[in-house]
Amino acid sequence: MRPLTTEETSTFFDKLSKYIGENIKLLVDRQDGAYCFRLHKDRVYYLSEDQLKIGSSAAGECLLSIGSCFGKFTKSGKFHLHVTALDYLAPYAKHKVWLKSSAEQQFLYGHHVMKSGLGRITESTEQYQGVIVYNMNDLPLGFGVAAKSTLNCRNCDPMTIVVFHQADTGEYIRNEDALT
Repeated sequence: MRPLTTEETSTFFDKLSKYIGENIKLLVDRQDGAYCFRLHKDRVYYLSEDQLKIGSSAAGECLLSIGSCFGKFTKSGKFHLHVTALDYLAPYAKHKVWLKSSAEQQFLYGHHVMKSGLGRITESTEQYQGVIVYNMNDLPLGFGVAAKSTLNCRNCDPMTIVVFHQADTGEYIRNEDALT
């Protein structure tokens, strides 16, 4: 387990800023203690300083995971967010999408969001902006990327994709062996 390099930090924070913007500093500077991001086996973990002290006493090859996994770096150096980061991203989201109850199940099965399933969308959401997907009861279901801006969503066909699926809470069941 080691700190992220400058290049890794830049790539990681660029990805996070698509979803929560400048609120990244709120993840690190918390009132309940100091938190940090650490890399272990190409995965980025979010953990407290107390957890870090405990985890550093274990041998690296024996440590499976510690803290919450935010995602992983691919072999090409890109970063992919995992659904395990949803609980930390949702409270600080800048752009949100709410789904109608008829579209929730389709999203949780890994499908994109169509205009017909869109309940509401945050004003001033730009195209290709990261969005957190909620149901109408404000329960975070996952996250994705806006395929259309707010203005374009108003005038598009009901079968047009408005949010590209990235991750959802249904992955806990579909990919339970791969999530750490």
